[in-house]
Amino acid sequence: MVLAVVVPFLNEARHLGTMLESLAAQTSPPDEILLVDDGSADGSLGVAQAFAREHAHATVLRRPVRPRSADRLAEAHELRAFKWAVGHAREPWTVIGKLDADLELPPGALATIAGAMEADAALGITGTFLRERGPDGVTRRLYISSDHVHGATKFYRRECWEAIAPLPEILGWDTIDEVTARLRGWRTVSVAVPGGDPLHLRPRATYDGRLRGYRRMGQCAWGIGEAPLHVAAFAVREMRERPLALGGLNYAAGWASAGLRRRPRAAAPVRAAVRAEQLRRLARRVRRVTA
Repeated sequence: MVLAVVVPFLNEARHLGTMLESLAAQTSPPDEILLVDDGSADGSLGVAQAFAREHAHATVLRRPVRPRSADRLAEAHELRAFKWAVGHAREPWTVIGKLDADLELPPGALATIAGAMEADAALGITGTFLRERGPDGVTRRLYISSDHVHGATKFYRRECWEAIAPLPEILGWDTIDEVTARLRGWRTVSVAVPGGDPLHLRPRATYDGRLRGYRRMGQCAWGIGEAPLHVAAFAVREMRERPLALGGLNYAAGWASAGLRRRPRAAAPVRAAVRAEQLRRLARRVRRVTA
């Protein structure tokens, strides 16, 4: 297996050093590391360049200058940077991964991912579970279904990547890729790292404000075609979390706003598959509650 890892970053001077130190400490290091500066204005580029000088298998790439955007995440610039970097990877790679710059990896993370890929030829996309530190200082695993893979740790088998490309550059791409892969016969699985999951240093949906993050999550739900019943159930659940009520309300508002503005969406077969999967999960939960 030839493993290439892409780390896109934009103004990540606070976390990038920690992430790269943990990447260098892997028991099974990648064959190539591509560090992609997506237009940073802080010290991120210097951190990446210093790392590359000390690690021969690391290369710093700089994205072409682009106009400022109101919402980088909503325009999927992170995905664009990753796709652009894939075209610069040395040949022949067999697995390529995208790692966010705000992670701290345990030493066995990449060995666990490589082992999962080697053990299952039908595994097209994998990554690790993640944990975050809560307000009480305790780290807890983020809940996801076992067939979902966090966008922060996405690893693609080459044949699967080529089968699902090109991914649409819209919010929700990191669910659209999995659903498309499953529709084309591949498996998608998250794996647990022995000794502990990678730590997400920045809590989800807080890149530029928690409430804006919730609205963006709602826009993502529209993009992937979530069932309205699932949207409502998720909004109600999030109303119980901090900030009380506001998170769920902003999530629902983001979904409704995207629908009213007819924002871009996944292809119809993907949306249908998403709705079917969600409704099956909701039905299982109802049966457990009523049993």
